[in-house]
Amino acid sequence: MANSKYEYVKQFETCEKCLKNTWIVVRLDGRSFHRFADVHHLEKPNDYRCVALMTQCARAVMQEFGDIVLSYGQSDEYSFVLPPSCNLFGRRAMKLATCMASYFSSSFIFHWSKHFQDVPMQYPIAFDGRAVCYPAAENLRDYLSWRQADCHINNLYNTAFWSLVKTGLTRKAAQERLSGTVSSDKNEILFSQCNINYSNEPEVARKGTTLIWEVVFEEVEIRLPESAPAAAVAAAAALQASYSGADREEKASPAKTRRKRKQVVELHSDIIGESFWTDHPTLLDQ
Repeated sequence: MANSKYEYVKQFETCEKCLKNTWIVVRLDGRSFHRFADVHHLEKPNDYRCVALMTQCARAVMQEFGDIVLSYGQSDEYSFVLPPSCNLFGRRAMKLATCMASYFSSSFIFHWSKHFQDVPMQYPIAFDGRAVCYPAAENLRDYLSWRQADCHINNLYNTAFWSLVKTGLTRKAAQERLSGTVSSDKNEILFSQCNINYSNEPEVARKGTTLIWEVVFEEVEIRLPESAPAAAVAAAAALQASYSGADREEKASPAKTRRKRKQVVELHSDIIGESFWTDHPTLLDQ
């Protein structure tokens, strides 16, 4: 940037950095999403086209910002987890939040027509973001548990509410019917009045979506041009020869080999209990 007498105004800028050696969670929320859902006539209580779109956007964010180790989404929100070792954007909170929010928002608009082919977008959507530090893995797990518990509470209520509306009740009557009820009451209402067993509802609705990185192996074909040096041909042959017997047939064909790469995997798991973290111990070992 060129020096000028006006450059002093940079002194008014603030740069809030996330504390070192802490977990960073960037949470994105849809701005005025209820209005957006009404204008675009999204299905209630869950529009699985929108669920798939949100997941695709979250996947795009993880692929763009590779430091993210896990993301969790439900309703109109997604949380992205960065490890204590992360130094992305110098750990500047505003930079992290604005970049991820803008990338998610633009991805939502970009991919909209793939999921809503017959529903034109009436106006641009925006997602706001905030970055929060958590000093220990225990705090991070409690945060994620909070969001998944919120998913369960909200989805159970919404499922009961809209199921009652579909039976003929007005929205006001359905709200009054559910007033003061607890989870067991809502489950009973769904079963006895709407013939719905809540436990059979899709896991993505009841538990939300968790995205993590996993290493996968893929078989790739070895293609060498006819003009390839003899050393390259010999190296390819040696690689193939390193597989022996049945192992060779299983791992690679005569013109193929295996390589590993990371990919984003979608799960609909209970992340409050211990099982998920036992199955993925490296998530908290960052």
